[in-house]
Amino acid sequence: MAKRVLDESTAPKAKKAKVADESTPRKENIQAPLPPSKLTAEEIDFPRGGGSSFTPIEVKAIRAEALQEADEELFEESKKVKPKKAKSAKNGTNVTAQEKKDQIRVEHLNYKRMAVGTKLLGQVVSIQPLALIISLPNQLLGHVPITQISTHLTQLLEAMDEDEEDEGSKEEADEGAAHKRVPDLSDLFRPGQYVRTVVIAVHAAGSTDTSGIGHTRDMALKGARRVELSLSPETVNEGVQKSDLAAGFTLSAAVKSIEDHGYILDIGLSDVSGFMSFKDAKKGPFESESKLHIGRLVDATVVKMSGNGRTCNLSPDASLFTSSAISEVTSVTSILPGALVQSLITAVVPSGLNLQILGFFEGTIDQVALNPDKTYKVGQKVRARVLYNVPGTSPPKFALALVEHVVALDVKRAKGADRKDRLTLQDVYPIGTIFEEAKVASVEQERGLTIDVAPGVQGFVHISHTSDDHIPTLLPSSGAWQVDSLHRARVTGYFPLDGLLQLSLRPSILAQQYLQVSDVQVGEVIKGTIKKLTDTALFVTISGSIDGAVWPNHYADITLKHPSKRFKLGAQIKCRVLTVDPERKRVALTAKKTLIESSLPILTKFEEAAIGLITHAVVFRVTEKGLQVEFYNGLKAFVPSREASEAMAGKLSEAFPIGKVVKVRIINLNPETSNIVASIRQAATNFKSAITDISGVEIGNTVQGVVSEIHKDNVVLTLQPTQVRALVSLTNLANHRGTTVPQLRLALKAGDQLESLFVVSRNAEKGLVIVASKPKEKSSMLAKSSLTMESVQVGQIVGGRVTRHDRNGAHVKFTTRIAGSLHPTDACDDYDTGLPFPAIDSIIKAAVIHVDQEKRYLTLSTRPSQLYPEEDKPILDKVVKSLADLSVGDSVRGFIKTVADHGLFVSLGREVDARVQIRELFDEYVKEWKPHFQANQLVKGRIVSIDVDMKKVEMTFRSGDLTRTKSSSLTLADLHVDQKVDGRVRKVEDFGLFIEIEGSKLSGLCHKSELSDNKAADVAVALRNFREGDHVKAIVLSIDKEKRRLSLGLKPSYFTDDDFEEDDDSDREAVESENFGVVQEDEDEDEDEDEDEDEDAIMADFAQGEESDAATDQEDEDMQVDKEIQAHVFQPLSHARNSAKEALAPSLKVAGGFQWSASNDAPEDSASQSSSDESDGAQPTTKKKKRTRKLIEQDLTADMHTKTPESNADFERILLGSPNSSYLWIQYMSFQLQLSEVEKAREIGRRALKTINFREEQEKLNVWIGLLNLENMYGTDETMEATFKDAARHNDSKTVHLRLASIYDQTEKYKKAEEQYKRTAKKFGQSSKVWTNFAEHHLRQGEVEEARKLLPRSLQSLEKRKHLKTISKFAQMEYKLGDPERGKTVFEGIIDSHPKRWDLWSIYMDMEAGQGDIQNLRNLFDRVFTMKMTSHKAKSFFKKWLDIEHRLGDDEGAALVKEKAIEWTRKATDSQLS
Repeated sequence: MAKRVLDESTAPKAKKAKVADESTPRKENIQAPLPPSKLTAEEIDFPRGGGSSFTPIEVKAIRAEALQEADEELFEESKKVKPKKAKSAKNGTNVTAQEKKDQIRVEHLNYKRMAVGTKLLGQVVSIQPLALIISLPNQLLGHVPITQISTHLTQLLEAMDEDEEDEGSKEEADEGAAHKRVPDLSDLFRPGQYVRTVVIAVHAAGSTDTSGIGHTRDMALKGARRVELSLSPETVNEGVQKSDLAAGFTLSAAVKSIEDHGYILDIGLSDVSGFMSFKDAKKGPFESESKLHIGRLVDATVVKMSGNGRTCNLSPDASLFTSSAISEVTSVTSILPGALVQSLITAVVPSGLNLQILGFFEGTIDQVALNPDKTYKVGQKVRARVLYNVPGTSPPKFALALVEHVVALDVKRAKGADRKDRLTLQDVYPIGTIFEEAKVASVEQERGLTIDVAPGVQGFVHISHTSDDHIPTLLPSSGAWQVDSLHRARVTGYFPLDGLLQLSLRPSILAQQYLQVSDVQVGEVIKGTIKKLTDTALFVTISGSIDGAVWPNHYADITLKHPSKRFKLGAQIKCRVLTVDPERKRVALTAKKTLIESSLPILTKFEEAAIGLITHAVVFRVTEKGLQVEFYNGLKAFVPSREASEAMAGKLSEAFPIGKVVKVRIINLNPETSNIVASIRQAATNFKSAITDISGVEIGNTVQGVVSEIHKDNVVLTLQPTQVRALVSLTNLANHRGTTVPQLRLALKAGDQLESLFVVSRNAEKGLVIVASKPKEKSSMLAKSSLTMESVQVGQIVGGRVTRHDRNGAHVKFTTRIAGSLHPTDACDDYDTGLPFPAIDSIIKAAVIHVDQEKRYLTLSTRPSQLYPEEDKPILDKVVKSLADLSVGDSVRGFIKTVADHGLFVSLGREVDARVQIRELFDEYVKEWKPHFQANQLVKGRIVSIDVDMKKVEMTFRSGDLTRTKSSSLTLADLHVDQKVDGRVRKVEDFGLFIEIEGSKLSGLCHKSELSDNKAADVAVALRNFREGDHVKAIVLSIDKEKRRLSLGLKPSYFTDDDFEEDDDSDREAVESENFGVVQEDEDEDEDEDEDEDEDAIMADFAQGEESDAATDQEDEDMQVDKEIQAHVFQPLSHARNSAKEALAPSLKVAGGFQWSASNDAPEDSASQSSSDESDGAQPTTKKKKRTRKLIEQDLTADMHTKTPESNADFERILLGSPNSSYLWIQYMSFQLQLSEVEKAREIGRRALKTINFREEQEKLNVWIGLLNLENMYGTDETMEATFKDAARHNDSKTVHLRLASIYDQTEKYKKAEEQYKRTAKKFGQSSKVWTNFAEHHLRQGEVEEARKLLPRSLQSLEKRKHLKTISKFAQMEYKLGDPERGKTVFEGIIDSHPKRWDLWSIYMDMEAGQGDIQNLRNLFDRVFTMKMTSHKAKSFFKKWLDIEHRLGDDEGAALVKEKAIEWTRKATDSQLS
């Protein structure tokens, strides 16, 4: 009741009329229309909530009096109206008419009613380079030019072309860099963002004023052209009063300037500025963490006003902005679009709601803007968001929204539990989505239809999109589009602000193939209509509003002189899509017939390219070095000139004009740079080159080859059976055979067979592989005795497995209760060549150097000097046990332990760490020093100081004299006349040089007269030869202590040769000390010096060093385990595999295990080979040393592939180089089975399937077969069935079925094999191979009758064309496994019914030849020659007959065959002549 009284009390005019004249009739008082409200912008004498002159007590008294008067008035009126109730009831229309009169019409906004000055809430739809496209209420669109964002952004745009020199300080430049650059609109706005706008112009339909949108066929952008909007705070906030700026008031502001503590914001009020602190700015929805740009708009909420009323503090917090609601304003113009206001529902009408806003103003809510899940009643209070002020209304009326996404200032989302996790309409219903049954919810006769497509999701169909025909009006209760009728609709766009889908019912739209550019697929062949032909392109209409362009070089395979004769407007044309750019909405097409009809693969991205792939490309650039060709979607490749043609005559540009279609073969790929190298020459059908496909040869494969050529240093081989060209070093072969290169060169001949070769590297571009002789197998290791803490002693050699790495080095596990640690400084005598950090899971042999009985822990060392103390080998990196082993000035190497903020800690020994301060890291100042260092890195430095008491060691990486720090105390008093000092030229003047004495801050002047002993010399020329920073030797001529001046001389006569000897020594020391710091960097430099060397030479040298490394590995036993270690743990893989032959060979199809090594050779050869290699590797010069070091590194890499994998780490390393090799993966699985790790073997097999490239189908199939073998031996029936089904899904199902049956056969599980064959025959009964394999299975088991019964069964299932082939196969099996006579009978029946099938005759003869009966064969040949045949076929039969006579018959039979051949030829000739 109070709400109703409050509603009536808000109409003071009615009450004043009654109080003024009580004698006025009640009827007139009721029917009198309410005068317009005086609460407008011009009359703000009594503003609500602020300007009243009454005290609070007076206001309460007035309200109480008004309520009492209203109650009395209503009571008296009801008495007087009562007698007339019957009469009113009879009329029946008076009340209804009055109610209608009181209601406010819910009107829609359209382009015609849009007026300049209308303020609207909008939502950013898309961001163009020079404009924003804004979604407006009632399915309207507008645009905001870039010049209407804010005045400050406009000023930046105007100043863009002005060249302003920056004279400020560096700090000011850094601070202003963020806002002096003109930002892109995409940096300032995001799609879906809500903005407050003002209409500044409305253009007529079809206007050419694009305002930055540009020419487009997009209907949404075309509609947006008509309404031009502004976001500038001056226009949007116009009418807001200073007194409105209370806490919680929301408005838009622009960044005006950046101050020390925050931003000054322009809110559009001349006497008030906004301020936002940097701290508050972090709460805003700004993607970048850098400072905001000048001119950027900010949705802000007033936090408080300053005391002087000139500044208001603003907050950009999005949640505060969304939830803040206003309850009072000073005037109607203070109600801005987007404001959340308290409202009271006054009427519920079919088209929406009537509201009373803030107790004074009228408002309406359209049906679309209501929340469909809620019901509304008169008198209900709601919080609604203002959409716009209705144009042309006085007093102003407002349109509001209660729909969820507008109130929350969020995008419209589909239904879901959590709003944040719900998908947007664009994600759930992309453009092109078709609804088969869309229900009409409401009809607006002249606008369109509102359609329900899903619960809570509606769409709008404009009247023009209801049909392809013109529809003038729509009827809600009749016709095809009446309410509740169902239609087929398609999504064509979105109305983000209204939360509606833009739908179309037009049949032409529903049938359209593409609605947007992104629907077009690259490489697709399409048909289009020629729209326009210009000098620059041919434009083709693909579908609806989507056009494609055909550039002139794609008109045809050849250049067209007159394109207009070929392309006629409106004609149909067939094209293929070249590129698709959805962002720019561009589609490029080609009309080249070769590309359109091409059946070769379509390359659209780098990942699809593969070496050896042949496809078409188009030449788009020609240079001297080669051609640049283009595939699809902008993918490009380079064709070197040597790969363009076999024999080039003339220029490339003449042979390959731009636009020519060429067939290319991809020969090289660089995944890092995404570069593709292709060849036209190798793509030719008649191409036969030494460059063959080497994809079948992987690094690590064991191969054999035939010698084809012998060169000076290398031998060229042809690998068998792949026919790949290979290169092997003569030195490598000589070392392997224990001979010299000259002797080997004399012994080798073309055609010799070389076996047991190991693939070291591959060059796909040149079709060449480098191979080397396989290293000799390492000797087997014997078993060890059990290791216990009671029996272990210092000096004992033990073996264990590395389990992890920590701060103290490698953690080694020996038994379940005994472990140890290997510090990196105890790992090797030479940190360069050793292995300080052995790989996890690797097996190592080490010497015990300390035993901790309590902790059951061993301290280990793998230094050769500890393992083999009897050998006298040099120790490059000595053992540092304590500080006593160090002295100041020592050059030592160690490993970085930690990288701290103040420097490094380097581990020099187990108990000794050294500190390197930041100033001691580099000779020069380096600002970012941390990236140069990392933990476990090998470094070299010199000891600066040792503090024994504190146990501290200081170390330096800097070069020069270690006493440099002490010399900094040199003063003027320490110098004397004739003292010779070192200095550095600080400054060069016309009168002489200023020299700074090293080790001090003292400077002196060397006058130009003291430069030369020759008085006639040109001193000016001598001065010009000096540069700042030059190091010089000077002599002190005089010292003026009062003026603190030094006079120096540089004349040569002042010095002797002895004075410069120290400098030479120090220079040499400096050169030597350049290696301080990270050791690895020098090696990288050496590698860079050699990077330009010829590739073939490098690969040949790589092969030469292979044998020497293998021999060295045999000689060194660092990574082997002592004779006491158990053989079953540390045994080489080949021996381990052989020991488990019975279990492994059937399961993984590896007879005898994986043979990584060749046959066992004499181990004593290794020493001589090593000595030979050492002598060959000695080089006299420094450059050769660098070269040798690089070769050693490469040989070590090759040795990793020749060495038998002994751990998981070894396999992982090898698989990194050959991830697609099923051979290696199956080896890895087999290795795990030797350790009884069946589950790990399964995991490795599954991992292999994920790792191997999807194109390597055969490699994947091999792994699947390996898994089937594994499950057959170690799994259960359930795991076997699961693996089998999985394999059948991912491979050719028939192949997997047959392979499983074969596995059962080979493992003698004949019952399961028969069940599998039955299963296969039932599923693949149409395959001849299935039936023949099934029959072979029965025959091998001696089940002859069962096999013979399969023949009639197979003929019932097979196609007729396969009958003859199947019968022939069964007959052959009878010859081999059954009864030969029965096979002969079957063949007789075949040749009797098909006498002209010469192939079956030939098979019959081969089968008979297997029986060895020459007479039967002679009868067969006589029979076949009685039939008519071609001379070519007769020749082949006679040749076959002759071969058989030589093999089974005698010389007389051979002579008879020759006579018969001559006779047959004569008869055939005579018949032709006759």
